Amino acid sequence: MSSDQRLPGHPHIARKNGTLHVEGASLAALAREHGTPLFVYSKQWMLDALGAYQRGFEGRDALVCYAIKANSSLGVLRVFAEAGCGFDIVSGGELARVLAAGADPAKVIFSGVGKTKSEMRQALAAGIGCFNVESEAEIDVLNAVALEEGRRASISVRINPNVDPKTHPYISTGLKGNKFGIAHDRAVAIYQHAASLQGLQVVGIDCHIGSQITDASPYLEALERVLDLVEAIEKTGIALHHLDFGGGLGIDYNGDTPPAADALWQQLLARLDARGFGRRRLIVEPGRSLVGNAGACVTEVLYTKPGAEKNFCIVDAAMNDLPRPAMYQAFHRIVPVAERQGEAVSYDVVGPVCESGDWIGRDRALTVEAGDLLAVLSAGAYSMAMASNYNTRGRAAEVLISGERATLIRRRESIEDQLRSERFDG
Repeated sequence: MSSDQRLPGHPHIARKNGTLHVEGASLAALAREHGTPLFVYSKQWMLDALGAYQRGFEGRDALVCYAIKANSSLGVLRVFAEAGCGFDIVSGGELARVLAAGADPAKVIFSGVGKTKSEMRQALAAGIGCFNVESEAEIDVLNAVALEEGRRASISVRINPNVDPKTHPYISTGLKGNKFGIAHDRAVAIYQHAASLQGLQVVGIDCHIGSQITDASPYLEALERVLDLVEAIEKTGIALHHLDFGGGLGIDYNGDTPPAADALWQQLLARLDARGFGRRRLIVEPGRSLVGNAGACVTEVLYTKPGAEKNFCIVDAAMNDLPRPAMYQAFHRIVPVAERQGEAVSYDVVGPVCESGDWIGRDRALTVEAGDLLAVLSAGAYSMAMASNYNTRGRAAEVLISGERATLIRRRESIEDQLRSERFDG
């Protein structure tokens, strides 16, 4: 493989004889076998990304909990469960998924602003490791549920440090105008209240400031503010056994240069050591940085359509398969699966869904014809996990690649699958 032409930022994707391969598998061959749109994931890339965190925490008491909202497919979850990861969940459905994938419930962290009583009961019965509570009202409800169930819920309180993560407003979570977490200046009083409740056991503190962060400085600022709070809380006699710093590390979508996970944590650990917290148990909850660049979406060109102001490349993937461009104006690189000779034309790459917002890429220089295949890169996170059936479109198939072995981890959704749960009178 040394002579292969590898794609910048995607060491697991290379051209062999002019055709894209993920690890040792041809995307063209996978498309012929499974159809399009098709999500293809590199297992090795996921393990390499996880390895950067593990190197960064070597010699420390640390737990990496994969944030499954990024990609909750069972085949992906199994990769991380077998690698010893914990999991960060935000719903009862996600809890069921990680347990089905073989997760240790003691390594499960339950985050999210809107946990229901039934979800709390489900998590208590499963024996999860910790609830990250996000409001004063949730503290009281969880206490009542735990007492009803004859259990004691371990909790961390998610603190909103009011730190700007310098990312898209929709994926910023640590500013005081965001819905997440508890205000920094209310933290000590809320910890004292939680510690007084018989159904709760305070075990830690939690902070998560946003997603697709490409600069270390917001992490360092949030770390300092959280450690200030830890000192203030522990002065009241409440012991915090772990520090949870969330996730949010970005990936390279379009020349982005986030710090490597191991390098970032060396910086953060240096600050922890300097302030005397270096031996405290640490929890982190990466999502996108473990799966984002592992995935590509293969899509077929249906038509090319010249226009007075724009040329359109219409493909069979759409906003229901790849929601990020429509939701966040996000960028994904789009490259041909097989190289074609000829002059490139500037296209907007769009899908067949009946919305003007159904676009995958703007102003892309491509040499394509109907029937060609394109690969939408960095599609491993927040694609299938956010996919929908809008326009009664079936969700795509997914394939996991390990070397030259390709495993279908989700079959393509049929119309029968979509109609099965519906009823009508008459």
